[in-house]
Amino acid sequence: MLIDARGHGCPKPIIMAEEALSKIEEGIVDVLVDNEASVKNLSRFAAKNAFYSETTKEDNYWRVKIVKGYPCELPAEEKKPKETEKDLLLIIGSDVMGKEDDLGKILMKAFFETVKVTKEIPHTIFFLNAGVKLTTVNEEIVPILKELETMGVEIFSCGTCLKHYNLESELKVGYRGTTNHIVEGMKDFKKTVWIG
Repeated sequence: MLIDARGHGCPKPIIMAEEALSKIEEGIVDVLVDNEASVKNLSRFAAKNAFYSETTKEDNYWRVKIVKGYPCELPAEEKKPKETEKDLLLIIGSDVMGKEDDLGKILMKAFFETVKVTKEIPHTIFFLNAGVKLTTVNEEIVPILKELETMGVEIFSCGTCLKHYNLESELKVGYRGTTNHIVEGMKDFKKTVWIG
């Protein structure tokens, strides 16, 4: 079954895939998407539901193959390493820490620098509301976030918030995300911390 979800932002491709998979006992659903955030979200959706999935890049889009009902296993040498334990989801809801803007900017930068230096890193950071300015136009914070990403932190920015602030083309670190990350986080992570 082929699902063409190109042109749709998350969570629409996941909703379309879930609907198609719910109608079959076993089989393959190919989902076509045109952005990397949807690729990651579909892969995570498949893993969460114990479906095998694989992704191929084709011209200017991706094909995410999701297999339901067949005992599909990768050969031992191709198996992916076990996902690191989901200990902490950090949600950043502002571009400042506290109510005083000037001091808040200093504190926010100091916070991320401390996280980097102490290596007390969360599994995932989700930026929403004015927090998306930190992954887009804040030239002091973006390099720190890029370093955290290389240390294994997954970084997402709320797509609706990027659109609201007209920053969709300015994303410099991480991926466009959806409120799915927060909803899933409430169950999947041991702890959720909200700043801002």
